[in-house]
Amino acid sequence: MSLALSSNALRDVALAALDRAKRGGADQAEAESTQGLGLNVTVRLGELETLEHNVDKSLGVTVYVNGSKGNASTGDFSAAAVNAAVDKALSIAKFTSADPHAGLADASAMAKDIPELDLYHPWALEADAAIAIAKRCEDAGFEVDERIDNSEGASVSVSESEFVYANSHGFAAGYKGSAHYIGCAMVASDGDAMERDDWYTSHRVPGELEAAESVGKKAGERAVARLNPRKLATQSAPVIFTPSLASGFIGHAIGALFGGSLYRKTSFLLDSMGQNKFASLLNIVDDPFIPRSYASSPFDGEGVACQRRAIVENGVVRGYFLATYSARKLGMQSTGNAGGNHNLLITPTIKGDTATLAKQMGRGLIVTELMGQGVNPVTGDYSRGAAGFWVEGGEIAYPVAEITIAGNLLELYQRIVAIGDDIDRRGSKHVGSMLVESMHIAGT
Repeated sequence: MSLALSSNALRDVALAALDRAKRGGADQAEAESTQGLGLNVTVRLGELETLEHNVDKSLGVTVYVNGSKGNASTGDFSAAAVNAAVDKALSIAKFTSADPHAGLADASAMAKDIPELDLYHPWALEADAAIAIAKRCEDAGFEVDERIDNSEGASVSVSESEFVYANSHGFAAGYKGSAHYIGCAMVASDGDAMERDDWYTSHRVPGELEAAESVGKKAGERAVARLNPRKLATQSAPVIFTPSLASGFIGHAIGALFGGSLYRKTSFLLDSMGQNKFASLLNIVDDPFIPRSYASSPFDGEGVACQRRAIVENGVVRGYFLATYSARKLGMQSTGNAGGNHNLLITPTIKGDTATLAKQMGRGLIVTELMGQGVNPVTGDYSRGAAGFWVEGGEIAYPVAEITIAGNLLELYQRIVAIGDDIDRRGSKHVGSMLVESMHIAGT
């Protein structure tokens, strides 16, 4: 299978919507046309459980009439359907209040030089081949240990997409992208004890995916390692977040630096520009230009040129994440982040991984799983259910579960003492293991 429409045809749909909006009385308008396709299979206990093919397309159009905004969408690209969607958006705009901050990004901010970021690598994977990969992944998980006696399944997915964004400033551009995934979750049992864990690999380039057998093996090993966990006594101790969890831990700060949280005053990092809110060793860069990376983009969702810039520099906040609307509300300029952050690069401070940090820590907790949503975005109060491993003498002593880790993020971020170079690049936050000097651990 391949994308149904040519790039020119996709562009023509967006431009047709803009033309209709202009003729209908819109002062400004923007449209985004998209198409995509994908395959997803899940195998459990050696048998096919799900097989899904998807082929999608959509058009979203937004119009501005005298400061009032209206938007509508359609999955039908026929001329009649496109016209109907635009007319609906124009009609909606008649019933909305004018907003002085609404409207397109400034014409001068539109991207002009659009770099090639090598984001499109389709995988011509047939269903039978995908099923075979999923089975190999699950089989490898079962082979780890005889205590692996169940599975939540192994999945393989491939997808490709394309979009064109256009607006009445004359901007019209887009690009193709791909995303591929292999993942597995295994269950281990020992008497009445039962634990599960998972692993996955994901990349735009199929050849860069971790081998299916390796994914299954890691999922199995992780499940076995968690068997027969102990509880901890309530105490304060150092905590290490593994890379995938360090991403979420630092992600609370990123969310607090988004314009929507700032102008609504629902951020614990309100008015933090230029202030030392983090440990002096912390450096974060927002980089939209890494080839083949998931969060790379030459322009944002409003056509604004993206830029590589510092967000946190030696612990000091140097940047927010602003789309046009939030920037205007704050009296600032768009940072090219309509649609979210780009690749966040958190600089390592040591050469080494979780095991290296454990030796530095000596005694404390390695967190490998978090549960619940106990984070207050206004105050920064943090409390999450957790599981992982207790460390004594710099080595893992035993698994632990049924504990809670807590603190206030404004204090916890100041207590970051080391960041490893075992960087997880599967998402938008590229960070290694992270050692926090002290957190409250609630247990027995």
